[in-house]
Amino acid sequence: MLTKIYDPIKGIEPNRDTEKYLTHLQELKNQISQGTGSLIVQEELAELRELSAEMIDQNPFAVANKSGSLEKIKNRIRDRIRNPEDSAKESFRTFWSEQYLTQNELTEELKWFETEIQPLIAKNYYRGIGESGGLADYFGIIDFPFIMIFGIEFLARTFLISRRYPSVNWLEATLWRWYDIFLLLPFLQILRIIPVTIRLNDAQIIDLETIRAQASRGFLASIAQELTEVVIMQVINQVQKDVKTGELAKQIFSSQEKTYIDLNNINEIEAIATRLVQVTVCKVIPQLQPDIEALIRYNVEKIVEESPAFQRFQQIPGVENLANQLSERLIKELSNLATEGPQNAYETIKIAMADPVGTKLSNQLVQNFGKALSTELQQEHTLEELQSLVSALLEEVKINYVMRMSDEDIEKILEQTRQLQLKANQPQNNIN
Repeated sequence: MLTKIYDPIKGIEPNRDTEKYLTHLQELKNQISQGTGSLIVQEELAELRELSAEMIDQNPFAVANKSGSLEKIKNRIRDRIRNPEDSAKESFRTFWSEQYLTQNELTEELKWFETEIQPLIAKNYYRGIGESGGLADYFGIIDFPFIMIFGIEFLARTFLISRRYPSVNWLEATLWRWYDIFLLLPFLQILRIIPVTIRLNDAQIIDLETIRAQASRGFLASIAQELTEVVIMQVINQVQKDVKTGELAKQIFSSQEKTYIDLNNINEIEAIATRLVQVTVCKVIPQLQPDIEALIRYNVEKIVEESPAFQRFQQIPGVENLANQLSERLIKELSNLATEGPQNAYETIKIAMADPVGTKLSNQLVQNFGKALSTELQQEHTLEELQSLVSALLEEVKINYVMRMSDEDIEKILEQTRQLQLKANQPQNNIN
């Protein structure tokens, strides 16, 4: 019922050729009870043979772009009735003959035709050509009222947006609702699925967040690797260039003459240096005491063995034990001096820094140390060697780390980022 109403709107009407074929087929069914030998049945069989040949020659299915249906009909009739020429026309002539229907079960043959061939013929239709040269289509008659409704709604909605937000003019409001423009187009109606989908998502009838997240993840995955590599490579190349040209050294060593902007009243460089000295002297060196003592013992014993005076001193009766005790005492003192000496010296300096004079002297020591170190580093051979080493190090970093970033699973990195975002949003969700 619905198709009978809608088909004329799309310019669809029954195809006269195929409808004529089906009409004679129905007439044959109505008269077949009189027997295949009756005159009316003979006339209907002859008409069907002629119409079958015309259907194959003229192809009435082409107008509806259903030529594939005709090929199915031809293949099925050839499979049903074989002939030496493998001709569909010959198969139809044989099928609609009195001799064939008499020799075979008439009811079964007609039932096969109704099941295999008739539905394909019935699906064919005719669609006329409009004055524009395209296929006839009167869908605009139905579509125009809806376009008017959508147009009024679009104007009202954009007007309200421009009034609600004073900084947004009417043109910007129309761009804000750009997807609604597809509802106003009398062509490409398939694009109307875009505003419909967005509105369903806004109404929370469907959830597009998963699709949006996956689409953005795919986009990020395609550019994240290349973008990261380019940024890191640019940074390293710039640093490497500054090292080779000496610009980096110039900036470092000339910075002492520039006014330094302190944000927290803390000299971070001095603080870092102090902390490194504290950790090295108080934590690291005491743990190395056994190794330092073993090294000193080896060197002292080697010197003793190679010293003729000490060997003669050991040959004196009753004195050899004293010599060994002196050697052990010397090793112990040197070991303590190497491990505990720096720590005691650091503690002494730390106590001295508690008063203004000690603080002034320690600051003077740090400044003089920095100047001396800067002067020595600016020596031509030292600076060239450091520049060469740093440049080579940066080149190795590019090869061993940056160039191997392509081996990283960008999807895995994006998933880790998404997990971090979810964790960050959890407290906010709990509060809400």
